[in-house]
Amino acid sequence: MRKIVPIAAAFAVAGLLASCGGGRRLGGGPNEFAVARQAPLVIPPSFSLVPPQPGAPRPQDNNPSQQALDAMFGGPAARSASETATLTEAGRDQADPGIRSAVGDAGTNVVDKGSTTRDIVAAPEGDGQSARATTP
Repeated sequence: MRKIVPIAAAFAVAGLLASCGGGRRLGGGPNEFAVARQAPLVIPPSFSLVPPQPGAPRPQDNNPSQQALDAMFGGPAARSASETATLTEAGRDQADPGIRSAVGDAGTNVVDKGSTTRDIVAAPEGDGQSARATTP
């Protein structure tokens, strides 16, 4: 009799634990995606569609590099009058289009401005009130 009580208690505890939600993990619970009804697909009539012309380029066939540029920069956009004036004053017409490639070229002449210029460029931002002159 002493051994039957602990065995019966173990079976009772196992039964209670099994009914605590183990069945939901096995697929017996409700599916929240199956509860809502989906509207039927309806294609509205479109009278603005025209049949494709033979030999004309397909609209979805674009240059992959142009698609990448459009995705990154949004494609060509109209510039405002002030932006156009600023670019014209800065010399947009005389700009070298390959300057970014020429800057990293090994044959580009570079002038070493020294450590003072490097220190000024690398200086932290501030209002300058606490700046002190030091001599090396």
